Amino acid sequence: MANDDPTVPIVCSACETTTRVPLPDVAEAVERHNENVHDGEEIATVDPDLVDSLADLVAEDMGLLDEE
Repeated sequence: MANDDPTVPIVCSACETTTRVPLPDVAEAVERHNENVHDGEEIATVDPDLVDSLADLVAEDMGLLDEE
């Protein structure tokens, strides 16, 4: 049975790596990588371009970008 969860790109600038993780596992994967590889320092993150795009979509959906 295939996993139908969307995947999210996780980037680590220090390791110069990008990987895709199923959406339900993102927080745990980022935390585990940072704990195991970077002594807990928050270096690996969800791809910043994706975060910006999602923020724009949410703001638009909530009407935060509408002019009054």
